[in-house]
Amino acid sequence: MPFYADKIWFDGEFVAWNDAKIHVLSHVIHYGSGAFEGLRAYENKNGTAVFRMHDHTKRLLDSCKIYRFGLKLSDEQINQAILDTIRINRLKSAYIRPLVFRGYSQLGVNPFNCPVQMIIAAWDWGKYLGDEALEKGISVCISSWQRVAPNTFPALAKVSGNYMNSQLIKMEAIENGYDEGIALDANGFISEGSGENVFMVKNGVIFTPPSNCSILAGITRHCVFILARDLGLTVKQHVLPRESLYIADEVFLTGTAAEITPVTKIDKISVSGGRRGPITEKIQKAFFSIITGESPDKNNWLSYI
Repeated sequence: MPFYADKIWFDGEFVAWNDAKIHVLSHVIHYGSGAFEGLRAYENKNGTAVFRMHDHTKRLLDSCKIYRFGLKLSDEQINQAILDTIRINRLKSAYIRPLVFRGYSQLGVNPFNCPVQMIIAAWDWGKYLGDEALEKGISVCISSWQRVAPNTFPALAKVSGNYMNSQLIKMEAIENGYDEGIALDANGFISEGSGENVFMVKNGVIFTPPSNCSILAGITRHCVFILARDLGLTVKQHVLPRESLYIADEVFLTGTAAEITPVTKIDKISVSGGRRGPITEKIQKAFFSIITGESPDKNNWLSYI
């Protein structure tokens, strides 16, 4: 079934879900000229809260800056529109998708004459990789598709065109019987999943690829740094060869959609005995205890509706 809600915020006004339309010759359709974010709102005992909204909005504006969108909205205006979209749709929990894109005017590679538009949608959405994935883990493959090389596409920008690469990684994984794929960077080192950052645990230390491995600087990835520190664990950003995942004690993926998902099999090689590892579980519990309101939000990650 297609997902659905009542209203979509479209260039400052709320329109009916089925009326939120653009022209087929919009620049974004032909050239991928869109910047977007994915956020989650969670219901807990204190109400409904958007997780790390300010950080997502900051990254959206950074992506727009890199691609010279010239968006005329401030972070405060975008944040208010996100909260209003959740309210008007009467959502208790939600996945939220802001998208800035170049619309219809002229068709050509030069985007400057096309209007910059924005939408914000929100709807109910469950676990991205399945309800059982958070406990039982998922199977992944090392993709034959690599992430973009430096100075080709800006990996730090979360833009629509970059996700053609992600689609190739995801489709290849699914067609070969895996839940997800992990790409290597241009130098053959571990980069990231189709929509997630990668972590591995070895001898009690958590490792993750640095930003120069063509990764998106994930917001949930940053949460792991903070949560691990609070738990007395060490996180190191380190270039990782492919085979390091095969012999890791634990592997997990992070992302707004995927949250914190353990990997229990890589290229049909069992990881952590085929079950969620203890450090992954500790990170998960710390993460979800903040979301549910069971632990204090000392980092101000929650913006309540």
